[in-house]
Amino acid sequence: MALDNDAMQSLISRFGKNSHETTNPKAGASQAPSYVNPLYTSIKEMPSFRRLQMQMKVAKATGILQPFFTCHEALAKAKTKIEGREYLNFSTYDYLGLNGDPRVNEAAIDAMQKYGTSASASRLVAGERPIHRQFEQALANHYGTQDALTFVSGYATNVSVISTLFDSQDVIFEDSLCHNSIVTGAKDSGAKRVVYPHNNMQALRELLVLHRGKFKRALIVTEGVFSMDGNYAKLKDLIALKKEFGAFLMVDEAHALGVAGKRGLGSFEEAGVNSQEVDIWMGTLSKTLCTCGGFIAGSFELIELLKFTASAFVYSVGLSPVLAAASLKALSLLHQEPWRVEKLKDNALFAIDKARELGLNTGLAQGTAIVPIMVGSSMQAAFLSNLLMENGVCALPIIYPVVPEGEARLRLFLSTSHSHEEIEQGLLMISKLMPQAFEKEQAFVQARGKES
Repeated sequence: MALDNDAMQSLISRFGKNSHETTNPKAGASQAPSYVNPLYTSIKEMPSFRRLQMQMKVAKATGILQPFFTCHEALAKAKTKIEGREYLNFSTYDYLGLNGDPRVNEAAIDAMQKYGTSASASRLVAGERPIHRQFEQALANHYGTQDALTFVSGYATNVSVISTLFDSQDVIFEDSLCHNSIVTGAKDSGAKRVVYPHNNMQALRELLVLHRGKFKRALIVTEGVFSMDGNYAKLKDLIALKKEFGAFLMVDEAHALGVAGKRGLGSFEEAGVNSQEVDIWMGTLSKTLCTCGGFIAGSFELIELLKFTASAFVYSVGLSPVLAAASLKALSLLHQEPWRVEKLKDNALFAIDKARELGLNTGLAQGTAIVPIMVGSSMQAAFLSNLLMENGVCALPIIYPVVPEGEARLRLFLSTSHSHEEIEQGLLMISKLMPQAFEKEQAFVQARGKES
């Protein structure tokens, strides 16, 4: 559990007497060559594991129960069940309420009966199933591109695609709030990374002027809807800049598909631009499409290159036919039932209005499926999340290092499945319990001061 720097250092010093205990260097020495320190052959002696142990000690000392890895015993929709108790749930990606839909389930079952549960190996060597190409063509049609390609992991899609397409002769301009998978892909590529202030188009232009001419290829990469803040990218401006400076533009649609635009088509509909003006559309299957995996949509040349060179595709088993079929059905239902998008947007605007009416800070939220409730310190956000769990509301905290210390928040995921009454109930509970979370944090700080 992350704390601010002062709190962490104080607690580390409290536990310092035991924090440097190590395995006896002589123990097991005969199991490794004499020139290898046995400490370097043990997972539990790795600095990263020791840091994790310290964080766990801190969490226990503060009385903060870990709000993570809870076991949901039912379909996680507007309500869920944990250890036999029903909770109001704001921690599900089920944006359009399609997870568990009988039609989606039926499509998955049909595919399983025809093809089994596995693609058997990499599609490059083991071949494909008709459902793979049907789904990919549907994605291409959706984004108005020539082709598309699916991967087994959304995270790996970003990492592999960016690092495949760009190298040390290139430059990548990424929004400061881009997802870790984008950051990792840019790092792995070896390209020069230039981070521009969030949605600041003037700053991006100045950075393009400064750096673009020094490199062969350039990539501008953004999220269509930002995953921690629930706001939109300035897509129209980004397209203008990519044209002016001869760059590629990649847009991560993980939280935009099914959410952005009047019909939920995505960022291009929200911005009112031609989808073909974006070079690389990336998305995930785990939100609106309610399965698991990722995809890229773009030109024939882009997809052909990735099919033979992207490590996350070439060296990975293909997407399960079951997941492809379920996501294909969910995509078709997005098109057939626009009321789902309308209901989600109505819920999002209601949540923002009600939160602000209650004096809650919704940060940069713009009426998407993500509504952050800004709290401040990581400790207070964790206390608040646990108090909510005690009162039957599941809303998890986003804390340092995922967001900067001081910007911790509860991240509410809204769904078509939520009613206004459920949203209001959750927000009222947050408003009621926030002062208690603050008091818990202050009590801990005061107790720590006395002990020191």
